[in-house]
Amino acid sequence: MEEIPCETRYTAEGAYPEVRASGRDRRCALAVLSNVGGGVSEMSAVSQYLYGQFTNGARPEVAECFRGIAEVEMHHLNIFARLARQLGEDPRLWGPFQGRYRYWSPEYLNYPRRLDQVIRYAVEEERGTIRKYRQQLRWIGDENVAANLRRIIADEEVHVQLLTGLYESYCQD
Repeated sequence: MEEIPCETRYTAEGAYPEVRASGRDRRCALAVLSNVGGGVSEMSAVSQYLYGQFTNGARPEVAECFRGIAEVEMHHLNIFARLARQLGEDPRLWGPFQGRYRYWSPEYLNYPRRLDQVIRYAVEEERGTIRKYRQQLRWIGDENVAANLRRIIADEEVHVQLLTGLYESYCQD
């Protein structure tokens, strides 16, 4: 099996837009808050990639890739937390759930042990995140929030490509 190290670029090309909501908007704030600490959230992504890094120390290239992606996800977490606050919500690690707030929990994660499972799960989660953010784009009227969502989606698409490359390099016979 040929080992191909994970690329060092973990983000899409181009600068991030300014993190500046146009004003308070409860519905938009709750959506953004769900991106902070909901089940499908940046907090979940950071934690999942850290777990992948911790469990793949014997494969330094894979562990490095997971670490690099986790750092980008932390940046996304920061963006959404700042937007949630600007939109009028407390950016705790929680999200709206059935009319209440539910704190983020490591129970939201899967803990696969085999590398092929870790990578497949990460790809599924990235694709689910992309779908969620695209759905939010359909109705969010704040152009700055939408611009940040589009930029973050571009990063998530890079992550899918990186993870697919890892899978092809390390998990196929």
